[in-house]
Amino acid sequence: MSTPTLQQHYKDKVVPALKKSMGYSNSHQVPRLEKIVVTSCMGKSPDRKVAVDDAVNEIQKITGQRPSITFSKKAVANFKLREGEALGARVTLRGARMWEFMHRFINVTAPNIRDFRGISSKSFDGRGNYACGVNDQSIFPEIEIDQIKRTIGFDLIFVTSAPTDAEGRALLMELGMPFRDMKKANEVEAVAAN
Repeated sequence: MSTPTLQQHYKDKVVPALKKSMGYSNSHQVPRLEKIVVTSCMGKSPDRKVAVDDAVNEIQKITGQRPSITFSKKAVANFKLREGEALGARVTLRGARMWEFMHRFINVTAPNIRDFRGISSKSFDGRGNYACGVNDQSIFPEIEIDQIKRTIGFDLIFVTSAPTDAEGRALLMELGMPFRDMKKANEVEAVAAN
């Protein structure tokens, strides 16, 4: 099996660029993408069980991997939710599938978003991990628009080995993540490097 294109780009271009810009002395200090978690929750759907099955099928089409079903931990009467009831689906991508999903997201999926001007660079968690939401599954090329039964939104979490947000942002920018406010992000990177 050949190395995914984005993984090769990471080894050839991203590692040397980050070593130079962030002042790392060793290649193993350079942050890396560890996993991508794709989740969907069907908490408000009246037909929750069928909605969860739809979410499982859509996530499987998008990622190429069978997701696990998430269940509620508590009963909440206001939401008509029982303990142990199926709520959503989640899949964790690692290795070649992770790199290929990231490549498709950056180059194909994100530009399919209506009125796309880039994604926000503000959703970092303080430890170098980035999360973004997708409101509609129709932007993914694997989904056939005439087969869509309901609109399903997803959360994408990009987990990195970076200890800080600035290092995580620098990694994702070098990988090609289409952030909206690149100029502001570049200024933050310059300040963080000094």
